Amino acid sequence: MTDTTAPDTTALDTERDRIRETHLKPMGERSASTARGLHHTALVASDVERTVRFYQDVLGFPLTELIENRDYPGSSHFFFDIGNGNLLAFFDFPGLDVGPYAEVLGGLHHMAISVEQTKWDELVARLTEAGVEHEVHSGVSVYFRDPDGARIELIADPLGEMYGSKVL
Repeated sequence: MTDTTAPDTTALDTERDRIRETHLKPMGERSASTARGLHHTALVASDVERTVRFYQDVLGFPLTELIENRDYPGSSHFFFDIGNGNLLAFFDFPGLDVGPYAEVLGGLHHMAISVEQTKWDELVARLTEAGVEHEVHSGVSVYFRDPDGARIELIADPLGEMYGSKVL
């Protein structure tokens, strides 16, 4: 059984403050990132067509490519355009029992995808119409699970902002 003892939030706040003081440099003092951006994030899908229908037809992310996975013969590797030159990718692994989605250390907690506010409103309505359970927070975030259980957030905040604060 998992220990569900309530955390000491005062101690956690103190530790967060210490880490922030030690590692977070003011914007003008930060070095440039060595990265150019996120090429793609890859998730695992149990059904290629169901995944395409969800991400393209419900969320409006165009399918850009569908190829065989070079690492596992028979497996598909497919990509969706999520804007700004970024891709969301999937693999399927036919014949392997990869098990259901699970949040684990080092694993995916959720993926937040920025959309314009007008599109956000439209997408929340589409989720409702499609019968996808979802939860709206702060009028700019909606959380839901994809067909295989991965948690997705659509956020109306611009890239580099979080609830009105600059994070980049």
